[in-house]
Amino acid sequence: MNHLLTIEGDPQAVHAEDGETVLDALLRNGVGFAYSCQAGNCGTCKCEYLSGEIFELEYSEHALSAGERARNVILACRTQVWGDTQIRRLSAEEFVMHPSRIMQCRVTELTPLTHDVYRLRLAIESGGPYTFSAGQFAKLQFAFAPDAPRDYSMANAVHEGGLEFHFRATPGGVSQRIPLEVKAGDMVRVSGPFGTAYLREQHAGPILAVAGGTGLAPVRAILLAVLNRAMGQPIHLYFGVRSERDVYGESELRTLESKYPNLKVHVVVTEQPVAAGHRIGMVTDAVAADFGDLRGFQVYMAGPPAMVDAATDLVARLGVQPRDMHADAFYGAAEQASKLKRTASA
Repeated sequence: MNHLLTIEGDPQAVHAEDGETVLDALLRNGVGFAYSCQAGNCGTCKCEYLSGEIFELEYSEHALSAGERARNVILACRTQVWGDTQIRRLSAEEFVMHPSRIMQCRVTELTPLTHDVYRLRLAIESGGPYTFSAGQFAKLQFAFAPDAPRDYSMANAVHEGGLEFHFRATPGGVSQRIPLEVKAGDMVRVSGPFGTAYLREQHAGPILAVAGGTGLAPVRAILLAVLNRAMGQPIHLYFGVRSERDVYGESELRTLESKYPNLKVHVVVTEQPVAAGHRIGMVTDAVAADFGDLRGFQVYMAGPPAMVDAATDLVARLGVQPRDMHADAFYGAAEQASKLKRTASA
């Protein structure tokens, strides 16, 4: 049986079959819609449920929190249609779609930034040109692990010719093998771009960016995009790490801070001792200490899922609307599998 699936604001409804997911129905009918994993793990395809009969499949709590679900946010890839249904894009006014690319890229640099964080730079050899919005990510496939692609956020400015990624060499994971298996000149398969936690360029108000660890990568891309466009609004960047040896990229951030008076950078370290100029504690506590009201802010959050969840809850309490929150939680394959839950509604 066919049902009508409508996106609020779009001129024409599409047909969805019994049990077909919202995302599958939209893509089958040629409707552009942001997505990535198609398995309820990344949160890229979030949208607002307005009406209709639906059933929700398993998804990760890091892709969709209980608080978001209570506000009628759903995942298009995990929501089956069983009756005429209406949804709303979370950020319809700035919905962007870049051409999907599958590229062969050559490694030009692999450099340690800390004891376990590395910078990987790639030159696009074929499959381009590649365009993306600051804050998005790509899937990288290495020759030593062809069946285990990994998601990494672009850290470079969108106008640069090459690509830059930051990753942590996590014990037991594909990322730990990259420094051992990959060298300059090697080829890497890159596909993308993915993700909806990208810069909303039409926003003229203040910006809050909260990065944990290598969450600095997409935040750096967002920061460079805002500054390069001379958008002018206040930007408050909070970079949280566990210990002083985990801090990286600070020299560049301080240089930008001295050049642009609208940028304020806060480095927050959880464990003592703490270097001069750094703050002690949780990065969300630092934000809470500095702000009592965040209404009117666009907020970008990236890093460990626990930090992203805490930051999301905090900014919601401080008045930020769901449409103004843009989060990218970094998690591994094992974490994805262990965090699945089932929820249903009709």
